[in-house]
Amino acid sequence: MLQAIKRDAIALDPEGLNSIIKEVNQAKYVLLGEASHGTSEYYKIRAELSKKLITEKGYSFIAVEGDWPACQQVNRYVKGYETKFTDAREVLQSFNRWPTWMWANEEIIDLIEWLREYNKDRSNSEKVGFYGIDVYSLWESMDEIIHYLKKTNSPVLDSAKKAFSCFEPFNREPQTYGVSAAFYSEGCYDEVVKLLTEILMNKKEFSDKEESSLNLEVNAIITANAENYYRTMVTNDHESWNIRDRHMVSILNKISSYYGQTAKGIVWEHNTHVGDARATDMADEGLLNVGQILREQEGNENIYIVGFGTHRGTVIASDEWGVNLERMVVPPAQKGSWEDLLHEAGPYDKLLIFNENNRHEYKERIGHRAIGVVYNPRYESFGNYVPSVMAERYDAFVFINMTNALHPLEVETVII
Repeated sequence: MLQAIKRDAIALDPEGLNSIIKEVNQAKYVLLGEASHGTSEYYKIRAELSKKLITEKGYSFIAVEGDWPACQQVNRYVKGYETKFTDAREVLQSFNRWPTWMWANEEIIDLIEWLREYNKDRSNSEKVGFYGIDVYSLWESMDEIIHYLKKTNSPVLDSAKKAFSCFEPFNREPQTYGVSAAFYSEGCYDEVVKLLTEILMNKKEFSDKEESSLNLEVNAIITANAENYYRTMVTNDHESWNIRDRHMVSILNKISSYYGQTAKGIVWEHNTHVGDARATDMADEGLLNVGQILREQEGNENIYIVGFGTHRGTVIASDEWGVNLERMVVPPAQKGSWEDLLHEAGPYDKLLIFNENNRHEYKERIGHRAIGVVYNPRYESFGNYVPSVMAERYDAFVFINMTNALHPLEVETVII
């Protein structure tokens, strides 16, 4: 495998990035991964690839591993719907749920301003959107639903109020709700299903101005799926993972449908979500992910997946959930791991493209590093390496030999 890497590696420069754009062809979705949520280079390179995909290949939207309501503020800003924000930095204050640094960071500012400028002289149907597809925003999505239904004096408002009041005793604490719903049958399943059903039945009556109908429908789906996620989370961690990734695909499908039959989307998520789960030990545990579901749904030829990784550097993460972020040192990759081989093949930034000519040389299952928002470098050998068949997990891989930590913005944080 080391010899194959030496032979196949392409220097990671503008021309190297162009080789990915050529390989993408006309894939419906291009999935851009990351080995951590706190690495500067991953954001910068994904931004450059996204710009090229939009300008050279006509991609319609960017969907990220973020909350729909907060990302809607970005979407409204880049499409010129929103006038209350003066610049991207101000918009990013909307990302106040921990871990805020995933989107409230310096690196994403340039892309947001670029999208706004790109969209400025285009018609609404030609404007490129920015959306969050994650499942966590239960209460924020309910707030959005109530606000819209009140503003439009909708008959669905009563059902929304009943669903909202059902959740009120839990003080916006998902863990409290999950325990109550899972163990004491004191949940709000019936209320959220009724609300979602009514919104879907009445969707033609809602205004489509500035994506209002899409926003309402997606927030209703989030409310139903988040209720299921938090109820399941306390009893079955594996199934809650599957609920989350199925949800993200369902939202991608909604966005794509909204843009029309020729829509093409760019997806930014962690490698563990975009890299096909069937090529890892996740499959052995009954886990699936976005990359796998989309390949099964659309066919491999319509999905292009790019993984990212590093040999060493620094990263933004926390040593436990909900605590202050830290700039941590990422140690040299474990001997014999994928990242170690890429380093041994030459300590420079490189790109590998997997195709019918070389996939067979990357069939061996090998450890591949994954860093989450919670990270302890001292113990990474005990759980941060995912056994993977790299040529089956991804279509291409971007390797940065030494990476640097992301630059977070100061944002008032809510822990959920």
